Order: sequence, then C-alpha cells, then structure tokens
Amino acid sequence: MSIAGNTSGQIDKSRLIFPGLASLYESIAPYSYSIIRFVAGAILVYHGYGKLFGGNIQGVADHVVTPLGLPMPLGFAYFLGVLECFGGAALAIGLLTRPIALMLTVEFLIITFWHYPNGYSFSSPKGGFEYPLVLLILYAAIFFRGGGRLSVDRMLGREF
Repeated sequence: MSIAGNTSGQIDKSRLIFPGLASLYESIAPYSYSIIRFVAGAILVYHGYGKLFGGNIQGVADHVVTPLGLPMPLGFAYFLGVLECFGGAALAIGLLTRPIALMLTVEFLIITFWHYPNGYSFSSPKGGFEYPLVLLILYAAIFFRGGGRLSVDRMLGREF
C-alpha cells in the first residue's frame, strides 16, 4: 500500500495534507529507491578512500581489525577499504548490488555490535550504535530489493 493509501501507484490527493504537492510526489517517486541506493553507497566511498589512500590503513588494522581477532589484520583492513571505496561506488550505481549489499550488511552487523557497549547515541564517547544500525538495516533492505529500475545491474539484464 502506498503512502497515499492505494496500491495503484497513483497519489490519492484527497489524503494529502498538501494536495498541491501531489505532482511533485508523483514525479519523484519512481526515482526514490535509486536515490536511497545511491546515497547508501556514496556515503561509504569517503570512508574507504580514507582507509586506502589517507595513510591510515595500519591504524585500521591495529585498532579495528586486530581487536576483533581476525587473521591477517592488514589484509582485512585493505578489504574493508576496497569494499567501502569501490564497493560503495558500485552500490551507488547499482552494479553487483546484492553481493555488495550483503558484504556491507555483514560489515555493519559487526560494526553495530562493536559499538553496542557504547550506548545508542552515536554522539556518545566512542560512538554508539544508532548510525551503524541504520546503515545495517538499509544495506539489508537493499540486498533483498536488488538494484532496482535505475541500476547498472538492470541495464545488463542481470540481478546478481
């Protein structure tokens, strides 16, 4: 059921508080999922770029990966940098959407539990789990939904 209360995809102007915005809603609605997917991927590019090219990869290995007890911390740190930088860019354009969204779901599941002891608010010391939880849910939803109508996956005719 749509926000306006029907399943036809049309906006029911009689239910809107501001009916004059119906045409705006109708014109943007077909692109809304693609916008969400784009932002969910693009937001990570900066973080991955910083890991790979910002001179902090050893810090990520020492302070993020090693405490998790994962083998080859430097290798995992590079993997996270590549996933966030290039995987985020691919997710933004809808390329290999499901595999990347699955990997990001796993990453943010770990990040969410890592931050859980710090409390809910991400502004708390050491950061809480609210922001990673939102991204975890977002990446899981993208995994189940796929690339969508405006994606490279769709242009290629394949949903991976």
